[in-house]
Parts: sequence; C-alpha cells; structure tokens
Amino acid sequence: MDLSLTDAERDLAELCREFARKEIAVRAPRAWYEGRCDTDLLREMGGLGLLGMLVPPEWGGIGMSTVGFVAAMEQLGVADQSVAAAWQAHVTIGSLPLYLFGTDEQRERWLRPLAEGRALGAFGLTEPGAGSDARGIRTRAERRDGGWLINGRKTFISNAGTDMSFGVTLLARTETPGGEPAYANFVVERGTPGFTTGPKLNGIGWRGLDTRELFFDDVWVPDDHLLGDPATGLGQFLRTLEVGRISIAALSLSLTQAVLDLATGYARERVQFGQPISRFQAIQFKLADIATELEAARWLTYRAAWLRDTGRPFVKEAAMAKLKASRVATWAASEAVQVHGGTGYMLDSPVARFYCDAKVLEIGEGTNEIQHLVIARQLGC
Repeated sequence: MDLSLTDAERDLAELCREFARKEIAVRAPRAWYEGRCDTDLLREMGGLGLLGMLVPPEWGGIGMSTVGFVAAMEQLGVADQSVAAAWQAHVTIGSLPLYLFGTDEQRERWLRPLAEGRALGAFGLTEPGAGSDARGIRTRAERRDGGWLINGRKTFISNAGTDMSFGVTLLARTETPGGEPAYANFVVERGTPGFTTGPKLNGIGWRGLDTRELFFDDVWVPDDHLLGDPATGLGQFLRTLEVGRISIAALSLSLTQAVLDLATGYARERVQFGQPISRFQAIQFKLADIATELEAARWLTYRAAWLRDTGRPFVKEAAMAKLKASRVATWAASEAVQVHGGTGYMLDSPVARFYCDAKVLEIGEGTNEIQHLVIARQLGC
C-alpha cells in the first residue's frame, strides 16, 4: 500500500509547516497562557484557504483529501494544540454538516463564509446531562408558526462565542408527524433573539480554544434553518463525527511529535553526572518507545484517512486511530515531562503546556470508552 503524499498534499503540509513555525509557534503560546482564542491567527489561516480544507471549491473550499487534512494537522498541532483544535472543529463538525446535508441555498448562505475563512463554525451536541449518550439530549425543537421554537442548553461547545463565530449548528429533540421521538439539526445564527453564550470555560488544557455553554430560550428559527431530514438528525451528526475521530487522531499525532521533539532536544542539552542525559539508556528507551508508538499511531490514522478518501468503509479504523493515537499522546506527554524533570513540571515550560492539552484528546469527539464500543460493534459484538 502506497500512502505517500501527492504533490498537492505535500505542498499543503509545507505551507502549514511554515505558517506554524513563523506565526502560530510565536503567537499562540501567549494566548494559551492568557486563556484567549487568537481569532487573528484563524483569520490568517482562512486567508490561506485552510478553513475550507474539506469543502469543494464550488462552495469556497479547496477540496483537499482527508490524507492531506491529516498531513496539515500534523504540522499545525506541533506548534499549538488550541489553534489546531479550533481549526479542526471548524473544518469537520463545524462545516461538514452543512456540506453533507444542507441545500444549495444553505450552503451558499452559511457554508461559503465558513469555507472562505470569513466566519468560524461550531456544532452543539453535548449537554450537562448528555455527552456520550447523544440520545439523552434535552434541548427541544417544536413546530411553531412556520418554523421551530428551540429551548435548551449546550455545554463544552467550541468556536461559538468568538468575534468570528457565525453561530452554531445544533442537535435537538423533535417529533415525527406521528408523534414518535426524533432528532434534527438546526442552524442558529449569532444574534438570534434568545440565543446567548456563557463565559469562556476554563479547562486544564486547550486554554486558547473558545469553549462555552450555550443557552436557547424560546429561540425561533424559520424552516430554512432546518438542516437535512428532521427525522434522521442524529445519524447525520454521527456520520460527521466519524471524520472528527480521524481529526482528533491527527491532532494526537501532532502533540506526540511535539513532546518527542521537546524531550529529545532537552535530553541532548541537559547534563547530569558529567554527560548529556540522552546518553543514559533509561532516557534513550523512553524516547525510542515514544517514537515507535507514534509511528504505529500515525499509520493507523493515515490508513483511516485513505479509506475515507477511496470510498471504503472506515468507521472501525477511524475509531481505532482515535483510540490509539490519543492514548499514545497522553502517555507520551507524561514521559516527556519525566524526561524534563522539575523543569517540565513548571507551567512556563512548553512541554507542560502540551501535557495539559493531552488529556482532552481521550475525551473529545467521543470518549475512548465510546471508541471501544464502536470497534466492538464493528467486530459483530
């Protein structure tokens, strides 16, 4: 199997490498420590075409392959996880529902500004009482006066509260004409009466990512804000989430590469007992193990992306990639801090920032426990 990059994919990766080195690595760490989302960086990425990564050119994107998307993520996430997390959420769950299930009118109205980098996309699923159990959401949408009246609350929603946000696409409970429970996706634009956002949430990591609670109090939207089939909204979202798993796996690869680079560089410079600690077998084994696990996770992730690009089933492989890569990232970050010793425990150390960012990779876009269930079901259990 040949998984080498095409010229277009290679050029994209190089573009992202240079932007990450010259802009993200220089500016994003300060935003992380200050706990703010640097939307100026995201706008600049939009100017490079990066915010329309998986959207075809006819709707303002660049139509890049999933493999190319993974390659781009590897370069961006090495510089900063918060910026990369905001970017991947926009590119996948923030934009793809509109592309996959929207009408041409909806794509022109909402998808094009997202793909062209003029706005930031978000999707609202998680609630205080519903996360892994997506069917347990309580946000409701009721037919009312030629449209829908939405009431409910979402939490841990990224990209919906910045000065660049267009609003949110959300999942809500509805009913079929026969009165059966159903789920549907709706677009709620910023500024819609009754739609408000809470203050930025303060997580352990991803401090440069804008994540908030969203509140919907008698929010009325017309029928043209309904996205796709009102009876199959949950399935529509889950289909989008399959791509999101590849995205989080790629983000995990970038973090593992970042901490490996930091740990290796530090080990070569740190002198103890008269020699660099990189000469000690205990340190060498740590670095060798991280590099080996990274390579294994990398090919799981690229294979899942390749399967999607070639139209083959990829649900199981995407879940495996997310499970493996996120596990490797959290373990590798811990090992990298250990290599740094006390220096790595200090928050002004770059490796500490990545350590804080790592844990959420096992939680976002479906917890690792959910990935186990997905894989088991694909095995016929």
